[in-house]
Amino acid sequence: MTTIAVLGNGRVGANLTAALTRAGHQVTVADRSPGAAADAAKAAEVVINATPGAGSLERLAALREELRGKILVDVSNATVDGPDGLPAELLHPGSSLAEQIQEALPDTRVVKTLNTMLYPVMTAPSVLTQAPEAFLSGEDPQAKRAVRDLLTDLGWRTEWITDLGGIRTARATEAAILFVPHVIRSTGFAPFAISIAR
Repeated sequence: MTTIAVLGNGRVGANLTAALTRAGHQVTVADRSPGAAADAAKAAEVVINATPGAGSLERLAALREELRGKILVDVSNATVDGPDGLPAELLHPGSSLAEQIQEALPDTRVVKTLNTMLYPVMTAPSVLTQAPEAFLSGEDPQAKRAVRDLLTDLGWRTEWITDLGGIRTARATEAAILFVPHVIRSTGFAPFAISIAR
């Protein structure tokens, strides 16, 4: 059992909280009340950033001490939305949200994952008709192993998880968010994930 704090209680955060709780982990959700994020992060072994990506960096930088030495799983994408509310461009072109977070929190072990799919797939990858893929980006091998274990608890098979390397590789997976609005406009809001055909 892992003690986990989920920052963000929207669709993504609520989905992850429910699934990780069902898997037997002790999960706390930080709501928007003052100090809630700090208290939750301080008590957890793993912290999941499921806050809207445009404001994630500022929120997490304020938790520098609480996140020191912790594993921070970043599942957010930082984008500028278009008039229809769907992602139109990246907020950190030439970089990534995950890189910015790691730079702001040098004593935190940041792992980027689960950001290349619609949120229902994060906790139910087997609903897709083809094998999906979850990518890992991060500097700390031990942290990535721990996150890989959490992914298997969410239903991800080992062969569906690909370690891309260091945190800089997150800029590639974060760029995949630019597919999302076009796919949704073309086929509707149905679960899908980015995958590598082999």
